[in-house]
This record gives sequence, C-alpha cells and structure tokens, in this order.
Amino acid sequence: MKKTIAIILLAVMGISTYAQETPAKFKLYGFIRNYAVIDSREVNGGTHDLYYYMPKDQLLNAAGEDMNDGFNWKFISLTTRLGLDISGYEFNGIKLAGKVEADFYSLNGTGSANTIAQLRLRQAYMALTHEFEDGEKLTVNIGQTWHPMAVDLPFGINLETCAPFGPFNRSPQVMAHSTLGKFTFTYGFLYLSQYLPMDAQANAKSVAPWKYGFPEAYIGMTYKDGPFTCKLGFDNVLSKPIRTVKDAAGDTHKAKGALDAITGFAYAQYGKGMFQIKAKAALAMSGEHMNILSGYGIADYDASTYTYTYTPMRDLTTFVSAQYGKKFQVLGMVGYMKQLGTSKDLMGSAAVVNATGGNLWLNTAAAANIQQAFRMTPTVMWNIGKIQMGLEYDYTIAEYGNSDAVRNARGIYEAGSTHWLGNHRFIWLSKFNF
Repeated sequence: MKKTIAIILLAVMGISTYAQETPAKFKLYGFIRNYAVIDSREVNGGTHDLYYYMPKDQLLNAAGEDMNDGFNWKFISLTTRLGLDISGYEFNGIKLAGKVEADFYSLNGTGSANTIAQLRLRQAYMALTHEFEDGEKLTVNIGQTWHPMAVDLPFGINLETCAPFGPFNRSPQVMAHSTLGKFTFTYGFLYLSQYLPMDAQANAKSVAPWKYGFPEAYIGMTYKDGPFTCKLGFDNVLSKPIRTVKDAAGDTHKAKGALDAITGFAYAQYGKGMFQIKAKAALAMSGEHMNILSGYGIADYDASTYTYTYTPMRDLTTFVSAQYGKKFQVLGMVGYMKQLGTSKDLMGSAAVVNATGGNLWLNTAAAANIQQAFRMTPTVMWNIGKIQMGLEYDYTIAEYGNSDAVRNARGIYEAGSTHWLGNHRFIWLSKFNF
C-alpha cells in the first residue's frame, strides 16, 4: 500500500517539476462489426437484444397461446469500436500508459431516439508502472476499465460473453497490481457508473445505493506458471438501498442500516499451442452490479430508530470455455447459474408476492422470476487476415416461477411451482479489425 501511494505521489511530483520525459507513442485500433441474429422466441436483452440475458417467460392469451413464442430476427451494425492506446511515456523511472476506448450503443425500443446509435465510453484510464530494486513491479490503474472479477471472459462471438453466467462490469477505479515472481496481488477501490445495483426506493437500477454508501473494495491474487493461470479474489460492497423513511405522521427521516455483501470468485486457465481452456466460478451476494441475476431483501426494520437490516440474495454462477485452432477455430462455452436464496429470512410473511415487490428486489435486466438457467454456445470462426466470420448456436434454458407462485422466506420458489423455457439463438458475425 505504501508503494502504491508513493508511485502516485512520484507521478504528481514529476509532472509538477517538469522532469525529463520520453515522448509517448499512439496507436489507433478498432473494428467494424455486424451481427445477424435469429431467435425462436422473444428475449430480454439490451442493445436491440444483442446483449442477451434470457428468453422471455411465457405470455398466455385467453386461448392459451404463448405470445412470446415465435421466430424473430435482427441485423444490426452496432458495437463497432474505436480505441487509442498510449504507451512509451516515461519520467523519473515511472512508465505511463493509457487507453481511451468507445463503441456505438443504443437502447431497445421502436422510437428513433432508441434506434439511432450513439458513441459510448467503454474505457478511459492511465496506468503508472514502476520496477523496484527488490524485483517488484507495481502498476496502478486510475480510471474506467474492466473490473478485476470480469476481465477473464469466455471464448465466443456473442456480445454479452458470459453474462449472466459470470461477472461482467467496467467501472471507474483505482487498482494496484503488484507482481513479484509468479504472483500478482491486486487491490483497490471502485465506483459504479454503467453497471448498477437495484435501488429499493426507485424499484429500478440506480447509482444511488453506491452514492450514499462506501466505495466498492476488491482484493485478489493471480498465480502464473507457464501455460497455467489461476486467480482468487473477493469483492465487498457496503451500500444504502433505502436513504429516507416516513413515520406514521408523514414526517421524513434519514434511514439507518447498510447492505454488506461479499462476492468471491475463482478462475483457472490453461493454454498450449492452439488449444486453450478456462473456467470461472463466483459466489455472489447482491451481484446485480456484475450483471448477475441477483439482488437483496429486507430482513428486519426497527421503526423506533428507522434502521433496516438487509439480506443479500446469493447466486452461484459458473462457466467452462475452450478454443482450438488458428485460421479456423472451434470454440464455445457452457454456463450455469442458480439463485441460492437470501442469507436471512425476509421480513414479514414467508411469501413474497413478486420478485420486485414486497421485501425483495432483484435484477430487472431479465425476468425477475428466474431461479436458475443453463447455456451452451458451440461456435465456429474463420480468420482471414484482418477479417473474421463466425457462426454461433446458443441454447439457453431457464427455470421460471409460475405466475401464481410465491417465493419462500429465503426468496426461493418451492418445488412444483416453476416451469422451464428455452430459446434457440443463431448468430452470424462479420468483423473487420484495424
């Protein structure tokens, strides 16, 4: 920690005293990407459903027909990307690098405001690196980039990669990476800006619970030895989902109590020649900011002190992914996620009428009555110079709570009160890298 603070201070001192500098180098990069997608039913997703979460639950009419079942397709030139890498800048023994990266993005919807693509910031950070006499190499990233839990994504061509079967998040952060020999220790703080938790007062995703809580903290370790890479990390969130409360007379008071949630993950990777395989598992608490289908509830409320006791929903997410080949590649992922229930009983009656009401708030990115899901994505890819062509088959099946079902005291559907639905998705990708 002392070295981390020192490297930041040295950078500031170097800038202020106009130390001897080495000019920076700049490299423009990016790609033009097109997607054609066919689905066997309606789906929940973002970016015109390219960022695919889950198939939509059944919607039955009076005749018993499922209105969400049926062929639909899309052809979209979104997610084309532009980036700039900065490297080679050095002063006072500190090397500086940076990245600015953006892509095109639009919301779902039929109005012109939702269908016109707009440029969106993905990453914008600087990296300060210094090598110490004891052999330690320290890099400090300052700015918006990938969350340490989300940086290792599976092989595939779909836009959502592993979500919601693994952490997916980019956030503003101050993150240090200290490497000595085969080990790298990572630690730092984050603030969420794009991938958000549920806000109990707004009953929607919002930055407010984080704004009134504390910075998200992360600590982890990486071990690299030849073709093997292993990671272990923990993430802590301390937020305030409810900030104000009214008493019986209608007067407003500041609410007390905080949601304390810890998420842990493990990752392993092996690569040799043209073959690579990786696996990741995460046990998430209130992990909706990681695009996991999670959330939290209220376990107790003390009206005399306006104090809430929260209980996070626990989720297991995992995937295994492999890739083989160079010019012609075979790749894919198998993923599984399951809600394990809240850590404490929910306040009030044992039954919660629906997932976003009562005393339980769950991720609204997909259907809030999903309890578990499975996905497989066999894919083939052709690499022709800087041109890539890919074809992916995606089968996702999920367990939904019935329309008249209620969750128990731990926020889980009882046996016999659920049904399964699946979606067949075919994706064609064309991509020109530059």
